[in-house]
Amino acid sequence: MRLHAPAPGWSIEADVVVVGSGVAGLTAALRCDAAGLRTVVVTKTGLGDGSTRWAQGGIASAHGEGDTPQQHLDDTLVAGAGLCDENAVRALVTEGPDAVRRLIATGAHFDTSPEGDLHLTREGGHHRRRVVHAGGDATGAEVSRALVEAARAAALRTIENALVLDLLTDIEGRAAGVTLHVMGEGEHDGVGAVRAPAVVLATGGMGQIFSATTNPSVSTGDGVALALRAGAEVSDLEFVQFHPTVLFLGSGSEGRQPLVSEAVRGEGAHLVNATGTRFMLGQHELAELAPRDIVAKAVTRQMRLHGAEHMYLDARHFGGEMWQTHFPTILAACRSHGIDPVKEPIPVFPAAHHAAGGVRTDLHGRTTIPGLYACGEVACTGVHGANRLASNSLLEGLVFAERIAQHITATSHNRPEPETLDGTTLPLLAPDSRLAIQRIMTKGAGVVRSSSSLAEAAAHLESIRADGDAETPDDRKPVVPGVESWEATNLLCVARALVAAAQSREETRGCHWREDHDHRKDAAWQRHSIVTMRPDGSLAVRTTATAEFPPALPPLLQEQ
Repeated sequence: MRLHAPAPGWSIEADVVVVGSGVAGLTAALRCDAAGLRTVVVTKTGLGDGSTRWAQGGIASAHGEGDTPQQHLDDTLVAGAGLCDENAVRALVTEGPDAVRRLIATGAHFDTSPEGDLHLTREGGHHRRRVVHAGGDATGAEVSRALVEAARAAALRTIENALVLDLLTDIEGRAAGVTLHVMGEGEHDGVGAVRAPAVVLATGGMGQIFSATTNPSVSTGDGVALALRAGAEVSDLEFVQFHPTVLFLGSGSEGRQPLVSEAVRGEGAHLVNATGTRFMLGQHELAELAPRDIVAKAVTRQMRLHGAEHMYLDARHFGGEMWQTHFPTILAACRSHGIDPVKEPIPVFPAAHHAAGGVRTDLHGRTTIPGLYACGEVACTGVHGANRLASNSLLEGLVFAERIAQHITATSHNRPEPETLDGTTLPLLAPDSRLAIQRIMTKGAGVVRSSSSLAEAAAHLESIRADGDAETPDDRKPVVPGVESWEATNLLCVARALVAAAQSREETRGCHWREDHDHRKDAAWQRHSIVTMRPDGSLAVRTTATAEFPPALPPLLQEQ
């Protein structure tokens, strides 16, 4: 299946096309380019305007005295609630420190102690200080800056302001490139194609399927939707992490919300209710620094108990100097909304933050379609399991992007002849469907879910899909192909898949909280959900036989 779009009016030939310019995309692209491969980066906005730049917390890796990769692995497995792929986590934590050093060699500047050592902080779920950061709470911006400068210094070919549409494949089903739409004037305009035997998806998250999220407006699940339409397997979409401390901007606030980094709690801030009582004490041995799913659930329970729309994060004891030195971005964001955290507690609530699931990959970043790779938030590597450990996401992008580049450069990719663009097209949704999808998902598939809420959400989403399938009435203008209608169609695709996976998992695990199945059930559910799209656009959901992922590719293709 594919999106309804004009046929490509231009094309570019490459060895590798990377879709996305965050930490994962640019790392993969720079490594492929350095190996002599003709590499093209396609990015939806400007080169440095993706999700990476918004990351506040930092990058977790075992750099501190007495810390080890094994301890990092142990914390990651606990946070993942029984669904992490231990081999993937081991690769992450053992290769992570060197990957961070290579990022520093690329030009990233992290905060240091007076002695010149990396300054390490602590975040939720970590038993040690192991999170490197930059500018206090501006790590993502520094990582993005360094990688963008490296890409420009390398004269890496980029196509900016381009929305990826669909995967091109050859007659054997192998990746052969992508179609895309370039917005505005430039070297290319309108719908075109980048033809390449290796395609790397690094498109980021899908937080915009919810009304309130920390994700930027471009995070519309484009990579997951593309993969589903192409026939790839996506896994564990039901595990969406809701960050427990997002700045509350008032009733009904929608869109991207300011994040109050977990590092604030790492430095000693307390979660309190309206009476000033700490409520995380006794909930978990790490109190406010428990894994995010536990903290988000505790905040939600307190909100329900008190009939409140938010709780509070109290860090008044930091004092003005510490706020200005360690958390200048958060301080400025709070004050811009009339809140002074030096003098008053910060109103906070849980909002959609990070997708633990995504396009299923193996340890080389290969998906179930030969030649198609995925890394970063769009991928499900098995690292995060049912709940991401804080600050593992940037590290995952680094490590698995490098693994993908190593595999591509070591593998012979014959240049395929792409198929024609004939086939079934998904009807486009009107742009205003986006808001309806977000509200449906927030109500029915948010922090707390149940059989009835998910069934209601599924029914509403199918109604939107049916409206798109129906012939356009004479009194309504047909939907015109364009960025807003393509994004809305992608959001519906991903929302349907997430709800289907959430309906199938009848337990509570990690950041999937079912009120009607409020316990973890390892005997039946310590396994992964896998969703695929049938040729008619309907979805198929199954679970793996065990907690282990099956190979991404059949044995005959694994060495190709």
